[in-house]
Formats: sequence, C-alpha cells, structure tokens
Amino acid sequence: MQKQSLEQLDILSWDENFSQEMQNRATEALESGKILYFPSLDFPLSKNELPLLTPDKMNPKAKNISFDLQHDTIGGLACSEEEQKLYKAFIKRYALAARRLMDHLLPYYQSTLKQAKTSYRPVEIFGRKTSYRKDDTRLHVDAFPSNPIQGKRILRVFTNINTAGKPRVWRAGEPFQDVVNTFAPKVSGPFPGLAHLLQFIKITKSLRSSYDHYMLQIHDAMKGDMEYQRSVRQEELQFPPGSTWIVFTDLVSHAAMSGQHVLEQTFYLPRDAGKYPERSPLAILEMYYNKALI
Repeated sequence: MQKQSLEQLDILSWDENFSQEMQNRATEALESGKILYFPSLDFPLSKNELPLLTPDKMNPKAKNISFDLQHDTIGGLACSEEEQKLYKAFIKRYALAARRLMDHLLPYYQSTLKQAKTSYRPVEIFGRKTSYRKDDTRLHVDAFPSNPIQGKRILRVFTNINTAGKPRVWRAGEPFQDVVNTFAPKVSGPFPGLAHLLQFIKITKSLRSSYDHYMLQIHDAMKGDMEYQRSVRQEELQFPPGSTWIVFTDLVSHAAMSGQHVLEQTFYLPRDAGKYPERSPLAILEMYYNKALI
C-alpha cells in the first residue's frame, strides 16, 4: 500500500529490537504527521479468544469495549462474569503488547508516555447511526468533550483482527497546519468562566483549557462541514487483517469509513516530550493565535 500518508515499516513481532536508525525514522515520521504502517504485524488470537469476536456481548449503549490497565477494569460489556474475564485477559494482552512495541520502537517517549485505555471495537462502523459530532466516518482531528487533555498529545496504536478478511478503511486528510488555516478563523474563543462551570457540573472531568476548547471547536467544525469533507485533499487507506498502524490522532486528519473488529491502544505524551515539540498541535495553535493556550 504505497500512500503519501504512510511510513511503512516491515515489523513482524511486538517484541522486536530496533536499530537506532529505525527508531529515529519512526519518530521523525510520526511527528511529521505520517501514519506508521506495519503490514505484517498481526495480533494472533487463540482458539479460546476467537468466539469473543462478536458485537453481541456489548452493552448496547457503549461505543466499544474498554479496558483500563491501570485499574485492571473492563467496561462496555453485557455478558456473564466468566465472559468478562475472558475479554479482560484478551484485551489486556494487547495492552501489554502495545506498550512493549512503543518502548522498543519509540524509546524517546518511554519515560513520559502515559498509557490510557485500551479498546476492542467489534461493531461495523459503516452505517452506524450517531450524531455528526460522534460520526468518525467524517474527517477530524481527535479532541475529547468530557476529558480535557491540556495540550498532551494523543498517540494511538490500532490492529485489525478481522477474521473474515475485511479491511479497516480510513481516509487521511490535509496537514494539521492547513486544517488550522481553514477552520481556526471560523471558530469562537472560550466564553469566560465556562470551563470552570463545565468542571463544576461534571460535564468535563477536569478543567477545559483554551487548547482543549479550540481543538474541540475545530473537531466539530470539520465534521459539520460536508463540502469540506467532500472536496478537501485526501486519500483512502485500507488496513487489511493482520496489520497494525500507529498515529498521532490529534495531528493527522483522519476518518474511519468501514471495518469491524479492531483493537486500539491510546497513549498520552506530555506537551514538551516530543522530539519536535514545535510540530505539535499545541505549538501550531499557539503560533496561530499568538498566545499561550495552556
């Protein structure tokens, strides 16, 4: 899959040791806004795990099945306690593998990289009914309405574990600087006192910074502009079963168009912990608005 948005690396194991050249290449590509693509990095399932590949055990109100490694808890399920144990062990195994890969491939981040939740996404994304703000088939950069991240980077690992041969189909859009140039002039600034009110009434888990405000406004504006969705420069990416990819989803404009049975691990990287902090969304937005946003 020769695509401009991708940096392909031929990695075969989650425990592989990498040369410094490979590590530098991966870090440079990620922070330049590319998607690291590993066409042969599979996450094999045992015979006991294969029956877990179904959306039938999900809580109907949940978007995915979510595992918290720090607290060893799982959510989003509506099944027996024994089945929940199987899901937890399965997703935890992926969480640990993803962390090992990050530590080996991206050691520059190792001391500061915080592991967040792991998810298993068993539902076909194409045709799923939702509001436009939650519609991930529309190009967007990641921003979280209820979970402000105060300038931290969002780094995610994905693996397609579909056993029916179905690819995970994405679209990748224009560079973040171009996104900002298009949408920043159209969004409003934060209303004084609103961030404290949202935290007080527990709509947000912590204080929403100006950075979080602008990222969320841009996220919503992108998804709400159907002419932009249709006409902006973009390319289709197909990630087949048995492949893995890593991307800064706050930097790379992306949309998940179709696919079912994907594992995902989220990491947070502090604002200044990247090798090139001037390339971060926070730095780009602060340059645009000519002020500190944290």
